Amino acid sequence: MVILYIVTAVALAASLIAGRRQTLAALKLACTRLVKILPAFLVMLVLLAVALALVPQELVRRLLGRESGALGVAIAAAVGSITLMPGFIAFPLSGALLRQGVPYMVLAAFTTTLMMVGVLTYPLERQYFGRNVTLVRNAIGLLIALIAAGAMGLVFGEIRL
Repeated sequence: MVILYIVTAVALAASLIAGRRQTLAALKLACTRLVKILPAFLVMLVLLAVALALVPQELVRRLLGRESGALGVAIAAAVGSITLMPGFIAFPLSGALLRQGVPYMVLAAFTTTLMMVGVLTYPLERQYFGRNVTLVRNAIGLLIALIAAGAMGLVFGEIRL
């Protein structure tokens, strides 16, 4: 994490040298947007913390843990497909689930379907793109999510061939 901070500081310094006025305008815009999104972000974090506190860790381990296998991936993919959640909430949630013993392949299925499959957004998407395009896009998104989950399982030794 320290490396990320150093790279960010160096990039900011280079940007200030290259164009001080533009960099300061960009920083002001970023701060303004942060202030606008911060209340919603904090509410979602609080709701997430409450949800994690209410769901027993044993249930999480049983449904999504190391022993859940394909069922855990399927549950995570289904939940991710029907949940509307921004990435800035999904990734901290995944970190919390990882600390509770949820394997990487289950987290990959959840986060990938969350970003690529839209069950709740289907009606709106169908209206703009048509039924066939929406179904094909969601099916391809689900397939990619399952492939990504399998690849993560192989990389992290959660699946053995």
